[in-house]
Amino acid sequence: MRKSKLSVSMMCADLINLERDIRILEANKVDYLHIDIMDASFVPNLTFGPDFINAIRKVTSIPLDIHLLMEHPRVIIRSMDIRENDIVTIHSECKESIMENVAFIKQRGAKFGLALNPDTSIEEVRKYLPYVDVILLMLIVPGFAGSTMIHGMMEKVGETKQYLHEHKFDNIEICVDGSVNCERAKYMRELGASIFVGGTAGIFRKGMKLEKAISAFKEYIE
Repeated sequence: MRKSKLSVSMMCADLINLERDIRILEANKVDYLHIDIMDASFVPNLTFGPDFINAIRKVTSIPLDIHLLMEHPRVIIRSMDIRENDIVTIHSECKESIMENVAFIKQRGAKFGLALNPDTSIEEVRKYLPYVDVILLMLIVPGFAGSTMIHGMMEKVGETKQYLHEHKFDNIEICVDGSVNCERAKYMRELGASIFVGGTAGIFRKGMKLEKAISAFKEYIE
């Protein structure tokens, strides 16, 4: 079984005190900072951009897990400071050449992630699997933090894991994103997920200190 990894969602952090939160995340040894970049077209929201990525680089060495929820990610990808050990994920449903973006991401030494919306099956992206390092499964309708998990989506983790095994792609990691609390993370860990995006449901929990939330989450996935 793979080592579990925690990727903490920056759109759920206290943006007014972001560097403070990052220092806490560093001290508690999270694996990635998950950064959602949205275009208000692919999803109905706008979040961060390349300048935010570059600013984050100045205050931490934690690898970045960059998730581009965009119809046309190419320009943004080429504007970012992408580094070795990062994950850069684009959506299978985007309107650009997947392979062109794969090539650029891999040239930078980063891992290539391919995200699937809730109604997209792993079979639909089979031809890209030889180039994929991470499959990101969206468990909610993407766009906003705090959305409710779609019923039955956790089972998609097991189905995806089985599909990858049957087609000899056991090297691909499964990442889960959207309403991932401790109990759900533990269940999806058993189903085959190894990277967990922690947001309002799992890490930035009301009434709980960030340090305690991280510790509790890690206990469930380790």
